[in-house]
Amino acid sequence: MQKENWYSLNQPEEVISPSLLVYPDRIQHNIELMISMIGDVTRLRPHVKTYKNADIINMQMARGITKFKCATIAEAELLGDCNAPDVLLAMQPIGPNAKRFVELMKKYPNSKFSTLVDNTKTLSILGELAKSNDIKISLWVDINNGMNRTGIIPDNDASELYSQLHQNLNLIAEGLHVYDGHLRNSNPVTRENECNSAFDAVLALQKTIINQNIPSPKIVAGGSPTFPFHSKRLNVEASPGTTLLWDSGYGSQFPEMKFLPAAVLFTRILSKPTTGILCFDLGHKSIAPEMPFPRIEFLDLKHSKQISQSEEHLVVEYDDLTIPEVGDVHYAIPKHICPTVVKYDTLTVIKNNAVIDHWKVSARTQKSTI
Repeated sequence: MQKENWYSLNQPEEVISPSLLVYPDRIQHNIELMISMIGDVTRLRPHVKTYKNADIINMQMARGITKFKCATIAEAELLGDCNAPDVLLAMQPIGPNAKRFVELMKKYPNSKFSTLVDNTKTLSILGELAKSNDIKISLWVDINNGMNRTGIIPDNDASELYSQLHQNLNLIAEGLHVYDGHLRNSNPVTRENECNSAFDAVLALQKTIINQNIPSPKIVAGGSPTFPFHSKRLNVEASPGTTLLWDSGYGSQFPEMKFLPAAVLFTRILSKPTTGILCFDLGHKSIAPEMPFPRIEFLDLKHSKQISQSEEHLVVEYDDLTIPEVGDVHYAIPKHICPTVVKYDTLTVIKNNAVIDHWKVSARTQKSTI
């Protein structure tokens, strides 16, 4: 798995650049590592936003993973197409997405769908939709335990919101959803302490709800950085996502987690415009551009410095002028894999240094059929 040049192609001549290569053996390693860390596969709810692909979903289902999380209706539809038993849409449905969510439930009756709510207005809208369609909608109350992006603060207002959800005859109260993506300290001890501290308020809210004679709410918690800690909580579902493909950003920040990079950018030198400068065909359209440089980690090009990027081009300073030539192939791990995958229609599948298949990135848009 860690052999030298595990990423390289024996015959790269027919592979277009840029391409995004994926390595099923490494994906399988990451799946097994997730399962071993949590111990109980029924408490795993991986997020599909990173890869948006049926083949990787099916790899997980083959290992007994039945619960998934997603961010868009298109991703939820992909999971429905895969016959995933339990799907949480972890984006509060607003505007037309509320009706689309109901259409999703009707299209895939063999999958259980649920979603999030963090305010009484959305709760009322979803309740009325459920009533008019003669269905029950399953909801999780989205909790803000410090990230300040979505959710409701775990205080009395959250308790009241959950009580209203429980009392609504058209809705089903599933539990509490907690995403703590702001906790990214590279020191695992510090990160665990911060995770536990932020989670205390969630546990207190759970107790408050129970004291109101409401059934104990289930909890879905965390992302990839806090997965090692939430996986220890016996009554909590953990929801990592980046763990499936990994990237150089998390790999350098959280090396103790031992996940393997399973997606590699395949690129070529497009030009050598002047001394000490190389230009690659890896522009904004081919890799997530929101990160500061370096946006990739070259696997086979040492002593390089990324200095600029535009729509189609990545410009790099390089101090060895004797080796690179125009057209030469190179390989790099993206710093942020999730928004990089969405830039590709297909993933080029590699086994034993050869192309064996192409996997469709089916849910890369906001809408599939619903």
